[in-house]
Amino acid sequence: MSTQDIFSAVLAFDEATVTAKTQAEIDAGTAIDSILNDGLISAMDEVGERFSAGELFVPEMLMAAQAMKAGLELLKPHLAEGQGQSKGVVVIGTVKGDLHDIGKNLVAMMMEGAGFEVVDLGVDVDSEAFVRTAAEKKADVIALSALLTTTMPSMESTVKAVKEAGMATRTIIGGAPVTQAFADQIGADGYSADAPGAVKLVKELLVA
Repeated sequence: MSTQDIFSAVLAFDEATVTAKTQAEIDAGTAIDSILNDGLISAMDEVGERFSAGELFVPEMLMAAQAMKAGLELLKPHLAEGQGQSKGVVVIGTVKGDLHDIGKNLVAMMMEGAGFEVVDLGVDVDSEAFVRTAAEKKADVIALSALLTTTMPSMESTVKAVKEAGMATRTIIGGAPVTQAFADQIGADGYSADAPGAVKLVKELLVA
């Protein structure tokens, strides 16, 4: 029995085994950080690499993320006790006027899997809600999602609102119609075409 079993179960999309093995490791007194980092986070890193290499696709990524989340839920009470260091706070949501959430949910799960504290505001989120929540949570990054071309101006207004509030919080954007050129145009700090890329981007921004 080891964290390797958890790692393997996440890669096998086996939620039941992830839950059982994670609980077994907790009961055995294995360090919470080790279960989190060696079992769950490293598995999601591997999922991201396989996706980038074209070996996995979005449905598999969602299944792996769902399995990882099952293990994470068991660890959360222990993480709240101060064990396990969050790598940063990410506020995420789909922008005003847009009700699509599959991509946003996947990014949120991958962020959690990478060790970030994620505050998911859901869909149809206006600029004020993003700014207010980011200020309350002392967020490092605000991640904006849009699937409709017509809602992309909401991204611009949110990025503008963050800047006008004088916040140090970084803004990143993503979604089917979104491009790096649009990110540059509206002054966002970054853009990613997929969930693993978003995780990598946030890591890079927080080191910079």
